[in-house]
Amino acid sequence: MDKMLAGEAYLAGDPELVSARMRAKSLCHRFNLADPAYPAERMAMLSELLHCAGDAHIEPNFFCDYGFNIHLGENFYANHNLTILDVCRIDIGDNVLFGPGVVLSAATHPLDPVERLHTESGAPIGIGSNVWIGGNVSVLPGVTIGDNCVIGAGSVVNRDIPANSLAAGNPCRVIRSL
Repeated sequence: MDKMLAGEAYLAGDPELVSARMRAKSLCHRFNLADPAYPAERMAMLSELLHCAGDAHIEPNFFCDYGFNIHLGENFYANHNLTILDVCRIDIGDNVLFGPGVVLSAATHPLDPVERLHTESGAPIGIGSNVWIGGNVSVLPGVTIGDNCVIGAGSVVNRDIPANSLAAGNPCRVIRSL
């Protein structure tokens, strides 16, 4: 687990990691099937997985690898179908909104096909405060999105986005300052 958290090559089939993933997937499954009429009870299930600084609301379906690497600031909202591959730490600031279908992937794989059969690695993701990420955005390993940014729907964020930016596209590029 230490290698994974450090962003080094690790074996995903390690029994400790498999156990942690199965625990997270089981909790996500329970969350996704919970009655939507009781959002507080539903979110309480995720408190066993995620680090929440304050109020958070995630619409089902929600999927993650481990959960314990996800740190949410206050007043977080995610629309349906959020997927977070949290093999490394993922920090999300205060007052952040996600549209539907957002993917945060800290996970990556070697380019060499032989190495890829045996190991994977990752890099942390950081999202500042007061950020709005539109629907169907993918944020790739090692990316930082600064405070007060808006990321347009359908973007693939493969590089850092400076604070106070409107950015969009594939690859995502800054369109203008806000």
